[in-house]
Amino acid sequence: MSESSDTTPEPAAPDATGDASAPDELAFDVGALPGGALAALEAVLMVVDEPVPAVRLATALALPTERVEGLLAQLAAEYRGEHGGRPRGFELRRAGAGWRIYSATAYGDVVGRFVVDGQTQRLTQAALETLAVVAYRQPVSRGQVSAVRGVNVDGVMRTLTTRGLVAEVGQDAASGAVLYGTTGYFLERIGLSSLDELPPLAPYLPDIEQLEGVDTHDGREGSR
Repeated sequence: MSESSDTTPEPAAPDATGDASAPDELAFDVGALPGGALAALEAVLMVVDEPVPAVRLATALALPTERVEGLLAQLAAEYRGEHGGRPRGFELRRAGAGWRIYSATAYGDVVGRFVVDGQTQRLTQAALETLAVVAYRQPVSRGQVSAVRGVNVDGVMRTLTTRGLVAEVGQDAASGAVLYGTTGYFLERIGLSSLDELPPLAPYLPDIEQLEGVDTHDGREGSR
C-alpha cells in the first residue's frame, strides 16, 4: 500500500515575537526591532498622555491583545524592581480601562517640588506668544496655533496646560481636533475679570478661517 500523498501544509511557525496570529497585513515585524516586542511597547507607552487600552496598543504593535497584556504585566513588574531588578522612578499602572506610565508614588514629593518650581518661573517669549494666540482666537486647536505662529507648539501648549493657563474646552466637529481656551486662572493672573477686557490685539492676528492649508488636527484622536 502506497504512502499517503496528503499535502496539507503545516501551520506557519511563530514569528520572532512568539505569536503566530499577527495580522497578515503587518508591514513590519516588531520582533525584528532592537529589544523586540517588549521595547516596542515601551516606546509607545512613553508618548501617550492618557491611559491607553491594551487592545489599542495591540493594534499599534500588530500583536494579539493577550500577548500585549502579558507584556504589560512584565513591564509593570520590571519597573517595580521585581525579580532582582532596580526599582525605577516611574511605574506602569492600569488606570480605568487603560495603561499609562506614571511617576512612582514614592517620589511624589520630589516631582511636586519640581513642578511647583517650574510654575514660579517666568514664561518664555514663545509661551507668551502662544498664550496670546489662544486668548484671542479661542477656541482653537494646537494645529491652528502652530499655523499662526509658524512653528510647532506642542511643547509650549503642554507647558501652558500644566501651569493651568490653558485647558481643553471642546472638540472641533469637523476635524475631531481638541480645542483649547484660557482658564479662570489665566484671567486671575493678568488681573482681568473677563476676556472682554483684553486689550485690542486681535485685529493684528490672522483669522483662523482665512488660513489656507491649515491642518486643524493636533495629533490626537477623538476627544483625548
